[in-house]
Amino acid sequence: MVRGSITLIVLALVMPSLAAAETMSFGDSIGKLAASCGAEIVANCRGVNPDSTRLKECLSRNRDVLSPQCQSDYLGTFDAIQKRIAARVTVANACQREIVKVCGGSTKETSKSIPCLVSTPKGISNNCLKAVDDAGYR
Repeated sequence: MVRGSITLIVLALVMPSLAAAETMSFGDSIGKLAASCGAEIVANCRGVNPDSTRLKECLSRNRDVLSPQCQSDYLGTFDAIQKRIAARVTVANACQREIVKVCGGSTKETSKSIPCLVSTPKGISNNCLKAVDDAGYR
């Protein structure tokens, strides 16, 4: 029951914003946070709206009672989430030419061109491929 609650809290944390140090998948981030801080989240952040900002603030406020593992992992995990979000935002800029010329899409609707960018190896620049990889699409 507690494990299920932890999973729901962590999923709610990441869902509003879709993040990693050398980028880490959202699933890996969730798993690491649940494993390292699940008990602390349940014990100290009950009633906190589990979005990433509020949960991070709660854990920061309660640093003195966090386990050493949670203390060492939670900031890196939230950093990973933010980096993944930032990487997804940069795909439109890094892949602008490819989205329009190779995929026939629009940079205003980058998400519709992601399957094309992932599956079309020819005509995609290394810069675009790196952005797609960092964003976790490939």
